[in-house]
Formats: sequence, structure tokens, C-alpha cells
Amino acid sequence: MAACIFCKIIRGEIPSMKIFESEKTLAFLDIGPLSKGHSLVIPKFHGAKLHDIPDDQLSEVLSVAKRIAVAQGVQDYNILQNNGRIAHQVVDHVHFHMIPKPNEKEGLGIEWPTQEADKGELTKLLEEIKSKM
Repeated sequence: MAACIFCKIIRGEIPSMKIFESEKTLAFLDIGPLSKGHSLVIPKFHGAKLHDIPDDQLSEVLSVAKRIAVAQGVQDYNILQNNGRIAHQVVDHVHFHMIPKPNEKEGLGIEWPTQEADKGELTKLLEEIKSKM
């Protein structure tokens, strides 16, 4: 997509601090990091949400994120990928964040508001999902 900021980075129209590049994948340092080493790993195939990207175009993404974490020597980190505005997606091009968590203050802060689940409802949901896989 011509106006997509990540597509412009892929085409070299906007400079980036590239960490890794292959035919299918690009990784670069985030210019608005939550912590030192915060990186973005993106498929070069344009798609707004994860389900818009063909599986073969995603084949390297997690291994590249892992390699970046290993290269930085981080012990604690988050791998994050958001889909849609209410899920906090800002750029409409699939991207994975590798966010080092060096201490309680830096990195990603998340609340995890778990709820008690009804086992019958979970079983029903399980069967519904499995029937569509």
C-alpha cells in the first residue's frame, strides 16, 4: 500500500535502523521505544491484520524476533502483535514488537484482568473453534 509508513520503510523511502532484512521480513529498531532495544519485525507483504498475511510470508517473523532477543542478551521481554484499533494497533501493517523488559519500570506494562471461566461455556467454545480449524 503506497501510503503505509512500513511499506515506505520497506521500499527505502523512509530511513530505518535495519537489524535484519530478507526477501520476506524486515526488522528495525523502534524510534519510539518502550525500552532499550525495542524492535519491530514486519512481514514485507502488506496486510493490516495477522489473518491478512499468507502463512508463507510469516514463516520467519518469530525466529527473527527470537534472534534479536538473543543478540541483545535480554532475559525478560515481550513479543507483542496487535490487530485492530481497540486492540491498540496504530499502524495498519502487521508488525511484531520485541520489547526488552529490563526492570519493572521500563518495557511493556500490562494489566491482565482475568475472569473466572464457566467450564461448560469453555467446552462449548473449544468445540466451536476446533470445528472451524
